[in-house]
Amino acid sequence: MALVKASEQSPHIGTEPDSRDLGSLLVDLVAAEPSVRRSAARRLVVYPEAAMAVCDRLEGEGSPSVRAMLFTALIHQKSPAVAGRLVSFLRSEDVPLRNAAIEALQDMSDAVVPHIQGLLSDGDSDVRIFAVNILGALRHTQAPEWLAGVVRTDPHVNVCAAAVDALAEIGGLDVLVDLEALRHRFQGDVFMKFAIDAAMGRIRGQ
Repeated sequence: MALVKASEQSPHIGTEPDSRDLGSLLVDLVAAEPSVRRSAARRLVVYPEAAMAVCDRLEGEGSPSVRAMLFTALIHQKSPAVAGRLVSFLRSEDVPLRNAAIEALQDMSDAVVPHIQGLLSDGDSDVRIFAVNILGALRHTQAPEWLAGVVRTDPHVNVCAAAVDALAEIGGLDVLVDLEALRHRFQGDVFMKFAIDAAMGRIRGQ
């Protein structure tokens, strides 16, 4: 799902209050016509108090273009509370919804930070993998250290493999010692050895 990133926002999104009242826009958000719902989602950007109603609409929305606009409106809020609601979708069986939530969270930077530790310590390894995927794309200075922590402590090989892939993109020379330790921890795992060698080579610029 192609979302409109905060850095690519249209000049018509969220730049000035809408002339219509909030109540009318919330009614339009559940209208029968997708074009009306999409327009309402776009105009609700200037109403932070409507963010939870926009979140509520995500699960019931059947139009991909309307759902994309709902996510775009939420990204623009840059709210930890909104990020918390989107985090809940990481457990959804609706794969497009879950993937769109991941993509949105990747563009919410500081709003996601309060939820990172909880995600990385979640009992579900799939949720931890999603968290690692978010961190790999998150524009935050602490992301490499959080990923290094995963490499040092997570017991699940697939979570660690995801962290290795992410560190190959954003890790510095300081994580090489952690990657070497991970190689020994999963000694005998051919795929992990390959992933670590590739990541270390990329970090070293080889």
